[in-house]
Amino acid sequence: MPAASETVRSSSPNPWAILGVIGLGYLLATASVQSWLMSPALATGFMSRPTYEALCVLLGVIALPDTEPRNVPWMMASVIVIGAMLLTWGLGAIGRRHQLARWSWICGLCWCALGAWEPVRIVIALTGLPLLGSVIEAVPPLWVAMCLAAGMTLYRSPVAPRQESRALRESSLPTAFLSQSDRATLGLAAIYSVIFVTMNWRLWFNLFIPHGDSAMYEEHLWNVLHGKGFRSDLDQGLFLGEHIQFVHLGLIPLYVLWPSHLLMEACESVALALGVFPVVWMTQRHTQSGRVAICAAAAYLLYVPLQALDIEIDLKTFRPEAFGIPLLLLTLDQLDRGRLWGFLLGLAACLTVKEDYAIVIGPLGLWILASSWKQPQVLGRTTPRLRWAILGATLMVFSVFYLWLATRVLIPWFRPGEEIHFARYFSHLGDSPEAIVRTILFRPDIVAGELITPQTVLYALLMLLPVGGLALRSPGRLAVGMPLFGVLCLNELARDPRHHFHAPLVAIVFWAVAGGLGRIARCATGSASVFPFLNRTSTLKEKTLAEPVAHAEASERLLRAGHWLWTTAFATGLFFSLSPFGMPFWDPGSTWHWAKLYGDTDRGVEFAKIAPLIPVTARVASTDFVHPRFTHHARSYDYSQYVRKVSGYELRVPDDTDFIVIDTTHRYSTWKTPHDIPEYRDTPEQWELLTDPAGSAFIVLKRRNRN
Repeated sequence: MPAASETVRSSSPNPWAILGVIGLGYLLATASVQSWLMSPALATGFMSRPTYEALCVLLGVIALPDTEPRNVPWMMASVIVIGAMLLTWGLGAIGRRHQLARWSWICGLCWCALGAWEPVRIVIALTGLPLLGSVIEAVPPLWVAMCLAAGMTLYRSPVAPRQESRALRESSLPTAFLSQSDRATLGLAAIYSVIFVTMNWRLWFNLFIPHGDSAMYEEHLWNVLHGKGFRSDLDQGLFLGEHIQFVHLGLIPLYVLWPSHLLMEACESVALALGVFPVVWMTQRHTQSGRVAICAAAAYLLYVPLQALDIEIDLKTFRPEAFGIPLLLLTLDQLDRGRLWGFLLGLAACLTVKEDYAIVIGPLGLWILASSWKQPQVLGRTTPRLRWAILGATLMVFSVFYLWLATRVLIPWFRPGEEIHFARYFSHLGDSPEAIVRTILFRPDIVAGELITPQTVLYALLMLLPVGGLALRSPGRLAVGMPLFGVLCLNELARDPRHHFHAPLVAIVFWAVAGGLGRIARCATGSASVFPFLNRTSTLKEKTLAEPVAHAEASERLLRAGHWLWTTAFATGLFFSLSPFGMPFWDPGSTWHWAKLYGDTDRGVEFAKIAPLIPVTARVASTDFVHPRFTHHARSYDYSQYVRKVSGYELRVPDDTDFIVIDTTHRYSTWKTPHDIPEYRDTPEQWELLTDPAGSAFIVLKRRNRN
């Protein structure tokens, strides 16, 4: 015992070293915090603009134009840093009473890392590299998140070797029904589902869900069941003229029982949550650790790009692409198990989600082809190596053929005479798919200029840092998503993982994370070769004593990686998540504050007053956020500044419109009074005003009887 105590004391940091690192962390962090508070652009990465302005008033800082830095005194920044340092140290010290010196050392190192942002920015500014300069100016929230995750990971108290090994083994043992990790996973999935279903439903009741690209998918199901075809009244023509996407039709058996948009929102959130199971299965298979699998489960559900598939940054809450994440994860799980037919069935299901999944299938085929020769063990032992090689080559050819079939044959066939609509997202590369491909193949200068930008670098960081960069530990798997990532970087609308375009990449990233954790597990086990029990000259007694220690140290490394995984997902979510796990949810000045979006509002009450005025047999033209309420009517037209085929590509309502409903209170509304509406202003004899213009949030116009 005395020897053990001396070992612990000798491993503790020197008190003077602790004071030095804390002092350095204080100076560097204060310099960085001062720079962030002086710049409105940087400060609003951490908080909303109204909250930032309120903070400036509290600090006594004079308001200046955005182009000029705010004069934030060093002392003010110092007080904030000292308060934060005391708070973090105090919270950590609660559980580390016997290791305060080590915890103080860890806190000092983390604050030094956080404050390193300012000297790094200065060095980059002196080098005159605009790309790096723009990136460093954009990453302060991510920088802070990584430092916070590092502190949370290092906070973990080491577990005694024998206890750790026993806990790991027990967490992986099956029970009568579900393993311990499966029960924990089910609990996490249930928590996620309850939170996001509640948020989505509150957005629906408060009329904050747009029709376009959200509620229109519910209209597809309603119209299919009522003989109107697989279409939305948003425009004419079958929806297959936009995308080869029909996975949401699989909800029809449930929709028959409850024909409501609320059902679809619930199904989407639950489907995303259930994707956690293949993540756990793959991680546990690669690491043989139930605890690490649970860490991966938590990281998956906290992953901001995943949550954006449930509620986008523009509050579009339903996307069929969301169903592709659990489907692709199950498909990759079947591949990891070496189950050929399950894998092929999964690929077929993924193609119902969207034609974009073919961009993943081709590189996946290349990965299978390469693995079948170099690492056939990763594909299982039940299927011969040659069969996997043939499958990989076939998938590469099939993906190219399917993309051509979808974009040049099927979609144009359903919308004859029109170019595919998403070609305009790449208008800087060409005006047709053929022109876009030619530019990509023969103009590398243009492509490089679009790919190597601060925005694309930040895009990559937002995809990789929330998983602690662990996906990079399996570069072959991660490379499967690189072609799609390149396409998204060229897409003018898709360069932000808080929308929906990146859906297949979520599955690829966590497939790579499972592989990366497996590599860490193998490396950790291999590192035990330095212990005596692996030497041929070791005695039996040495082997017996050293083996549990070696396994415990390897397990500890793996657990550290697991904790790093979920803490990075949690820490990045603090700044970017729209859920209760993110600060925007609680920031009173934020657009996404809970009271503004999910609390009680007058919008639902006001709509209930005007709903009886419009019979379900009517043809209704309405603005976006009230539009979803009329998808079960005879016709539900879009009233906006977009020209539609149903209106002869003119800014007017269709000729058969019976009612016009204008939502005056949503944030994008440009019509506030009846006289703002062209139909009522220009032809008042044709329209009757049914609502009080001074006392209603909605304007309802009814077409007078036609002669």
